[in-house]
Amino acid sequence: MSSLDENVITDPVAAVMQGNNPTPKEPPPPQLRKSAKAPRRSAAAKPVPLAADDLSASSLYLNRELTWLEFNRRVLHEAEDDRTPLLERLKFIAIVSSNLDEFFMKRIGGLKQQHGAGIRVLTVDGRTPRQQIDESYTMVRALEKSKQDVLPVILGLLKNKGIVLQDYTDLSAAEKKQLRQYYLRNIFPLITPQSIDPAHPFPFISNLSLNLLVTLRYPREKQVSLARVKVPVGAGIPRLIRVGSEDRFVPLEDLMCHNLDLLFPGMQVVCCEYFRVTRNSNTEKNEEQAEDLMAMIESELQDRKFAPIVRLEIRKGMDPVRRGMVAAELALDETADVFEVDGMMAMRDLMEIASLEYLELRDSPHHPIDHPLLQSQRSIFHVIRDAGSVLLQHPYESFSTSVERFLEEAADDPKVRAIKMTLYRTSRQSRIIDGLIHAAQHGKQVAVAVELKARFDEAANIVLATRMEEAGIHVTYGVVGLKTHCKVILVVRQDYDGIRRYVHIGTGNYHAVTARIYTDVGLLTCNEAIGQDATELFNYLTTGYTPRRKYEKMLPAPKFLKKALLAGIEREKRLHSEKKPGLIQFKMNALEDADIVKALYRASQAGVKVDLIIRDTCRLRPGLPGISKNIRVVSIVGRFLEHSRIYYFRNGGKEQYLIGSADAMKRNLEARVEVVVPVEDRKLRAEIRTLFDVLLDDKRSAWDMQPDGSYVQRMPTPGQESRGSHEILIELAAKRQKKMARLKKRKTQGVGGRNLR
Repeated sequence: MSSLDENVITDPVAAVMQGNNPTPKEPPPPQLRKSAKAPRRSAAAKPVPLAADDLSASSLYLNRELTWLEFNRRVLHEAEDDRTPLLERLKFIAIVSSNLDEFFMKRIGGLKQQHGAGIRVLTVDGRTPRQQIDESYTMVRALEKSKQDVLPVILGLLKNKGIVLQDYTDLSAAEKKQLRQYYLRNIFPLITPQSIDPAHPFPFISNLSLNLLVTLRYPREKQVSLARVKVPVGAGIPRLIRVGSEDRFVPLEDLMCHNLDLLFPGMQVVCCEYFRVTRNSNTEKNEEQAEDLMAMIESELQDRKFAPIVRLEIRKGMDPVRRGMVAAELALDETADVFEVDGMMAMRDLMEIASLEYLELRDSPHHPIDHPLLQSQRSIFHVIRDAGSVLLQHPYESFSTSVERFLEEAADDPKVRAIKMTLYRTSRQSRIIDGLIHAAQHGKQVAVAVELKARFDEAANIVLATRMEEAGIHVTYGVVGLKTHCKVILVVRQDYDGIRRYVHIGTGNYHAVTARIYTDVGLLTCNEAIGQDATELFNYLTTGYTPRRKYEKMLPAPKFLKKALLAGIEREKRLHSEKKPGLIQFKMNALEDADIVKALYRASQAGVKVDLIIRDTCRLRPGLPGISKNIRVVSIVGRFLEHSRIYYFRNGGKEQYLIGSADAMKRNLEARVEVVVPVEDRKLRAEIRTLFDVLLDDKRSAWDMQPDGSYVQRMPTPGQESRGSHEILIELAAKRQKKMARLKKRKTQGVGGRNLR
């Protein structure tokens, strides 16, 4: 047993760094061709230094915010690509719109706080907060322009299919009357107009709300007055109102705007203009000083409602005087912080149309298969015990019949003594929560570490935590100062030969909805060492005490994981030779940690080949002569959201495969509780190897990062596979299922034959 670096870290690393699989087949270099619709060069690009010895030079590092925006450019390209089914194209516009809302709430909000506090410290890529805001705004405006350009094209094509988003003015008189009656019955009672005048100060504007700014006057008077009307989207009120029984829709704000006489009878409506605001969501308080963490989070949520506004969106053509007035009332810079929208605002609501059931306009239906080993009616614990470990691949394999089944059987099994798990995000109507409550009600010890500070899920987690506590579950909120982001379930069972621990380690949240659209992997295992490590982990989460905790196989952050990754990269460099070339392959959502980037640069300089499959943020520049010539960065954007985190080291032939919850980001490695574990079974390693090979060989959904930070989409040449990796992996999952069915049939026939004899 060899250590990554005996001088840096002890038992956990030594235990992980094992493996004897044959060297994987390396995929051939991809055939690249610039797509006519490929994105322009990224605004993240900076000049590259000539010196290869200064790996701390800021020009070697890309900016976190700009590379994340560049990812959204790739997502938007799916809406522009005519190979994508029409309703899926609309879905990608909605996704980018939602992403940009969160970008302003989280990232721009945080940068504005830094700038306001006078912080001038440069990022590793050499930018101040103000520079990051300015450059981000440039990219956002370009993205918004692309959205506004492509939406009419898609809507025109959908119109030919009978799906229409139209203006209120284009309706017939009968249709207008019908919608007016619908509005009076279902929406009008919810509306509260607010005057804006010396007696009525500018009203509070809620986050992400769409608003009408109405200019009014009394008949035969010249003086005008203003009123604000909030568009009441949500709580059962759709943004897009159906016209009759057909799939024709009118925006709610358009319907309201043309029926203002109901709100302001006898008044003359001079004009009606639309605006929308985004508030900062960074309102975290110091939890170390909080006597009650849940009360503190609830206070944060309340503060977030009144947080400073960071963006004002207005419909193109708003009167300059009123535009300036609204910006001033919201304490915004009219030049920088106001975004003019030419067309529909809040395009995230297009998901209402994108969800329509038109099979021919959507991706082909996908139904996750049951994992081949979990198709029997046997106890899932017996299956895991016989197999040793089971690798799950979501969404290709069912979350319901694997992870949810694991918990539900644990709740019902009389031999199960205790269940412990971490909970970062889950659905409100979760079978997992129901299973935990059922277990507690049947006398089992149940403990759950809930992360109350999961961004935008705080309120839901407070509700779930309260519900579980009322059912008798021991609920804790993790370690002070650290977010609990790991995905771990520990089941303690009284087996025939004594107590045995069964563990699930995942890369994704315990969320049944996202398990259908995010790609994740998970490990169900009864490995004794991993079980012991999981026990140690939960003892840490419930007490916060760290001294002398030892882990044999598990690599938790913040104490061990970053050291292990750095040591693994260093060792790959040390073992590299012409006869045994080094190979590092990482798959993750983001590569942001500068120390990891620098270590990968050094490995590349030593000749180690590095393949990085990174969904969005990436600080590293690949392909730089003398620095990162041996590194390639690939981003997969397709039907599903890439979410799994996998780390691979060739290790001189003794391969290591690690899976877990952590991205290579400073926050994940140093300020969160994360968990990564080794996959040691040869068959399971072979499955992960296939996953790597399929993703790296993708010619449809893959984008290759260029040295300047821009991306080029791969295009299949004649004769090459034209399907994306997600479609191929769906097919491979089905083949695994059929193979297992054939083996079972042969086994059954063999048993029957022996009985006949």
